[in-house]
Amino acid sequence: MSTALAHHLNALDTESCRSTFARCCGASRWVEEMIQQRPFADDAAVFAEADRIWQTMERQDILEAFSHHPKIGSNLQSLREKFPQTHQWSGQEQAAVNQAAEATLHALADGNRLYEERFGYIFIVCATGKTAEEMLALLQARIHNAPEVELPIAAAEQGKITVIRLNKILEQDAANKA
Repeated sequence: MSTALAHHLNALDTESCRSTFARCCGASRWVEEMIQQRPFADDAAVFAEADRIWQTMERQDILEAFSHHPKIGSNLQSLREKFPQTHQWSGQEQAAVNQAAEATLHALADGNRLYEERFGYIFIVCATGKTAEEMLALLQARIHNAPEVELPIAAAEQGKITVIRLNKILEQDAANKA
């Protein structure tokens, strides 16, 4: 069983741990509950607790997490300014958007606007490994969901993003020390 992530998180002081968890999920209640779960026995325990705690989040917590994400297709300068702690990860996660055709980018922007008007929060999708066209298709399919159907789908996408970002902690910290 791997323990590198657990060991790293356990060794952090509380403020550093808070900052680290906040890069993974913007819901402050999730962050605080993750801090309280330390020390973690191993990496599997980190991921199990992350999921267990995420499943207890209420609507306001979920929306708080969403507010820490850029809209799909945001330009890099906008990411840097609005999301200084996570812009690098968001940029990597949305890298395929940089290769998209202009029509796809405009359709994403229009779709994002309509989605936000309909649901009151930005379109959340785990963008890692998806093309801009795939994300657009998901947005177009999900925009027709009833609000009570869409929120759990978007929350599950946030859960996937959190797992990916937890996996990135060690590689980012190693890069920062290099």
